[in-house]
Amino acid sequence: MDIIKKLSDEFPAIRAEHMQNIVSLIDEGNTIPFIARYRKEMTGSCDDQVLRELDERLQYLRNLEKRKEEVCKSISEQGKMTEELQRAIDAAATLTEVEDLYRPYKQKKKTRASVAIERGLQPLADYILSQDPNGDVLTEAEKYVDADKGVPDIAAAIAGAKDIIAEIVSDDANVRKKLRNLFLKNGEIETKLVNAEQDGAKTYEMYADHAENVAEIKGHRVLAINRGEKEGFLKVKITFNDEIAKRVAGAAYLKNGGYATQLVKEAVDDGYTRLLYPSIEREVRAFLTENASEQAIKTFELNLKPLLMQPPVKNKVTLGLDPAYRTGCKIAVVDGTGKVLDKTVVYPTPGPKQNIEAAKVKLKELIAKYGVEIISIGNGTASKESEIFVAELIKEIQKETGREVAYIVVSEAGASVYSASPLGAEEFPDFDVAERSAVSIARRLQDPLAELIKIDPKSIGVGQYQHDMDKKRLDSVLSGVLEDCVNSVGVDLNTASVSLLKYVAGLNAGIAKNIVAYREEHGQFYSRREILKVPKLGEKAFTQCAGFLRITDGKNILDNTAVHPESYDAAQKLLTLFGYTAEDVKEGKITDLPKKVREYGEDKVAHEIGSDIPTLKDIVVEIIKPGRDIRESFPQPILRQDIMDIKDLVPGMELIGTVRNVVDFGAFVDIGVHQDGLVHLSEITDRYIRHPSDVLEVGQRIKVWVKDVDIKKNRIGLTMKNPAVRKKQSAKAQ
Repeated sequence: MDIIKKLSDEFPAIRAEHMQNIVSLIDEGNTIPFIARYRKEMTGSCDDQVLRELDERLQYLRNLEKRKEEVCKSISEQGKMTEELQRAIDAAATLTEVEDLYRPYKQKKKTRASVAIERGLQPLADYILSQDPNGDVLTEAEKYVDADKGVPDIAAAIAGAKDIIAEIVSDDANVRKKLRNLFLKNGEIETKLVNAEQDGAKTYEMYADHAENVAEIKGHRVLAINRGEKEGFLKVKITFNDEIAKRVAGAAYLKNGGYATQLVKEAVDDGYTRLLYPSIEREVRAFLTENASEQAIKTFELNLKPLLMQPPVKNKVTLGLDPAYRTGCKIAVVDGTGKVLDKTVVYPTPGPKQNIEAAKVKLKELIAKYGVEIISIGNGTASKESEIFVAELIKEIQKETGREVAYIVVSEAGASVYSASPLGAEEFPDFDVAERSAVSIARRLQDPLAELIKIDPKSIGVGQYQHDMDKKRLDSVLSGVLEDCVNSVGVDLNTASVSLLKYVAGLNAGIAKNIVAYREEHGQFYSRREILKVPKLGEKAFTQCAGFLRITDGKNILDNTAVHPESYDAAQKLLTLFGYTAEDVKEGKITDLPKKVREYGEDKVAHEIGSDIPTLKDIVVEIIKPGRDIRESFPQPILRQDIMDIKDLVPGMELIGTVRNVVDFGAFVDIGVHQDGLVHLSEITDRYIRHPSDVLEVGQRIKVWVKDVDIKKNRIGLTMKNPAVRKKQSAKAQ
């Protein structure tokens, strides 16, 4: 297989020469972020997402070729390779096809067919399969009767031969492919509820007596069914018309040979019932699960990136509040850099120690003492009561002092995981678990990426069924997201934690620890090249990581940009060409540079500074605004000063909300009440969309209208379709 050509066919937007370059860059050990950012001329400016998909496909195709070689070698060593089989293996497009072709030649455990073959019944099976209309099966079978071999009579000989035929049919690659396709297109998945009296069964009531077409079932239902089966509440099976399936299985084997054909049909029917059906059912279930898992992982991936890339609320003194009832609300005040200034516990929520007035006095004291500007409230247990308390507190502060304080409810998903982790204990050895959570809740508002990176992504709460996924596959995809986010933002070399540094291209956890240890021993870095003094960080790692590291007060202003050190000479020549200095860059005096470059001619400028055009454009963007954070251009989080209750909502009410989570059937939106509302897939837009993620992403601010409210069930239905417009359209249609 020509892998480059195959990839070019599958990724038509990438030119052949760029495809060759990309594969070469990957094979040389370059990281995806480095290739995407600093080798645009070689890749045709491929983004990191496409490069990751291409890399995955490249590895699959290489594994496919390797497996083909292994299979061909094994079959050849058995002396059973034929030209036809070789061509079939060469043409196989998937690992499943290769395994189907290899199946008849694979070493098997003891089976009824293998026992029959050991008893010398293969020739009889071949004779019966030939279905000679003039043959005499009984006379032929009598030749193989041998009590010493375990064949006491003619019936036993024929039974053994049928077992061999059943396995031959079951191992036939064409038969398996046809049946697999039939099951996938026309099969049904059926579920029955069991153990209905046990706790937890109610969750699966909708699948109590359920049947759905295999080709149409949604991924999230497949995962729900799998979980129900695993928990012992559902019995699941894949069904298809048995008679049609048996006819398909026997089509290539049945002739018109009288008694012999009858025996072959019996063998085919047995092979289907005993061998083929269970195997195909497992394969179809595995296929459904794999597709559903991949969709769930993709949804998680799509949700995680915008969550991590939420704009930071920088340089604001923040009070983090971790709500609770009995044990009180843990409070942590952090400065604009995330340094903890103070901590305490207050009891404003219902519980044995509830004291709202004392809590107000304490928080007013902290807010005044440290100049708190924002209160960050976790959305867990007692969040609603805490929010009501904070809204009242803010009103009193405004009335008494005129001070403007706002609050925001943040997702505390994963805060407890971080708090109980070795990393949490290492950062705050003198804090208890809840106190660490309060710090995390404050910091995840100030810099979501820096804080959430410390938490296992599966615990962040923006996926569905993530704990049911293949751990290795999920970790691989999510690690890619973390890597892309960290490198697209860049990290401050003098303040970044090990958790951040380990995701920088070219680095790993070990080198990240070495960087922090070196920094603690020798003080801050003043240039990027200084990190070459860090143990185990060589030139190759430096090349990969340098452009993603930032030094805010270094010797070279370019160290605070995404300009790679390999392009420093080109950047300096660019400044000289248009009469600028490094000081002009530092003071932000070169805003007209893009215009000058265009007027001079990009080709000409690139040639004179010894660069390519994509790199030139990136250099211009970076030196116009050194130290820029790409997240600052995204919509800022909605800060609040007052609270709404679910009882305040009425159908038709217009609200601005923030998307919290995107799932297969819609999106959950924070509209400022304790309970997130659901925008169902059908309420997102009037045009067809394949998935909610086609339109929405986590962190996005959207306009919604209340569709319905169920106070008893605490459910809020939302729509993105303007009811007034819908009403006009309805009237016009009438």
